[in-house]
Amino acid sequence: MVNTINIPRYPPEFEQIIAAKNHNFVGREFVFAAINNFLNQYDRGYFTIIGEPGIGKSAILAHYVSQNPGIVYYNVEIAGKNRAEEFLTNICTQLIEITQHQGSKNVTSNFSDSTTENSSFLSLLLQQISDRLHPEQRLIITIDSCDRIDINNQPRGSNLFYLPRYLPEKVYFILTRRPFLSDKSGLLIETPSQSLDLSNYPEQNRADIQEYIRNFSFQNINHQLTLLSQDETNFMYVSEILTAINENIYPENLQLYYQNHLEKMNLTTSEQQTIALQVLNILIQERSISIETIAERLDEDEYDIKVILDNWREFFHLESRVEEIQYSLYHVSFRDWLRQQLEFK
Repeated sequence: MVNTINIPRYPPEFEQIIAAKNHNFVGREFVFAAINNFLNQYDRGYFTIIGEPGIGKSAILAHYVSQNPGIVYYNVEIAGKNRAEEFLTNICTQLIEITQHQGSKNVTSNFSDSTTENSSFLSLLLQQISDRLHPEQRLIITIDSCDRIDINNQPRGSNLFYLPRYLPEKVYFILTRRPFLSDKSGLLIETPSQSLDLSNYPEQNRADIQEYIRNFSFQNINHQLTLLSQDETNFMYVSEILTAINENIYPENLQLYYQNHLEKMNLTTSEQQTIALQVLNILIQERSISIETIAERLDEDEYDIKVILDNWREFFHLESRVEEIQYSLYHVSFRDWLRQQLEFK
């Protein structure tokens, strides 16, 4: 357990999502070990958990917070929480209560409308808290679903949520996000940083899924188990299949989840709608395929295909084969669902 600071309860909407995501949690010890190694190795910094949709990033963060009282928590996925103003107001409110718990006074006199315009007040609070931490204490701020942040309402070049470029001693941010292009991280920081990509741990992911299946009882489990591969690593898919109350291969929540994926894909490629649909039609027919092959089949420029696939990066597995990158949709169930949707268009 990390030595953190006592803080008041989280806002009700955060309490609810932490409880929901932490329900039936199992495993993921390799992630927590990596976090603790980072905290022990560096005196401050950013630690990012990267993973495909549904692999369990939010549950990992919820469990970590529940096991380490005193960690500051924020979830971007909740409606209305994806803008910098809301983040800074919420986080600074939590931090102000920490400073008051530490004995600081008159901090709120600087809390004004300008608080949500950049990271200056946030940085001030972080420094004040850092100065009063005991040698063994740490301030840890967690932000779940950074891929949902609306960066369009911030000045170009500013960090996601105006996160500080520099951090004082014993201050850490733990972030979760879907896969992204390295040049589109949205963060410019000059402080220790480390990432853990869950896709690099297939054996541990499979083992945790199998433990999840063994540990809990579900209705209709015999039928649903026939739908699950021993190589399965996606918690969202497994959870929805096992808890389905009928024999529908696509439970309602899973369909809504995939529909959200498709809407985001359509939104990010709205200006290339015709060719994007053609690319998607090829992707749903193939286990994996290269940009070169897609471009050749469509008689289109490779650059145009790459732009589309880059916009869809969070929904792909990438694999290097003989000097080319192969793209595959992140889960076979999502690929099959897409195929069904496109058949009716």
